[in-house]
Amino acid sequence: MELIDTHCHIYYDQYKDIEEVIDRACKNNISKIICVGVDIKSSYESLALAEKYDMIFSTAGYHPHESKDADKNYLKELENILSHKKVVALGEIGLDFFYEHSDKKTQIKIFEEQLILAKSLNIPCIIHNRNSDEELIHSLEKTKNNNGVVHCFASDIALAKKLIKLNFHLSFTGLITFAKELHNVISNVPIEKIMLETDAPYLTPVPHRGKRNEPFMVKYVAEEIAKIKNITVNEVSRQTTKTAKDFFGI
Repeated sequence: MELIDTHCHIYYDQYKDIEEVIDRACKNNISKIICVGVDIKSSYESLALAEKYDMIFSTAGYHPHESKDADKNYLKELENILSHKKVVALGEIGLDFFYEHSDKKTQIKIFEEQLILAKSLNIPCIIHNRNSDEELIHSLEKTKNNNGVVHCFASDIALAKKLIKLNFHLSFTGLITFAKELHNVISNVPIEKIMLETDAPYLTPVPHRGKRNEPFMVKYVAEEIAKIKNITVNEVSRQTTKTAKDFFGI
């Protein structure tokens, strides 16, 4: 069995034991880890990990929370990071109208600029979406970007179907081990459109709730999807790993 954690943030200070984190991942059949940037600084930190460890790949992008901090040259700097062979996607980008750490107008502007950049570079994008379903679809249709994944999917089946029609993938976290309302979405989404992630250090799955999340725990996401879809864990592993490898080109 082979699994890929397609989204985590293991450059944070709570991962001072990074060697042990990687060792546990390997012992639990995790073959690759994608470390996701949320601004310029964290994008470089993700890349540093990718350069140091063969199994780690990275991304670069401006998260909606940080979009207010993007300076006038940010697109050029992102493009420079994205040119590295171990940087496999533009992200984490998107919209978040729940917290609104950046105002809506700024979020939409920075999101759409990055969608256009991703399209021009022919690189996939990783998208954050919270309380912004309608605006998300509008921005995707406006920019004609159809190469991405909505990570930590937490919306309803209606949005899932719209995204799949636009050729997008959905990625699920440990949230599905305790948020049963997502089970209907997973039941009705083709396994070929699904990827797995931890979003570590956040959203630690059952049975480790309350502890720090880390890449090896993506196995619990695979197990939950297998239960919901009434298929084997090996089938979940086989298909989601193939999808991730094809999507990220790894």
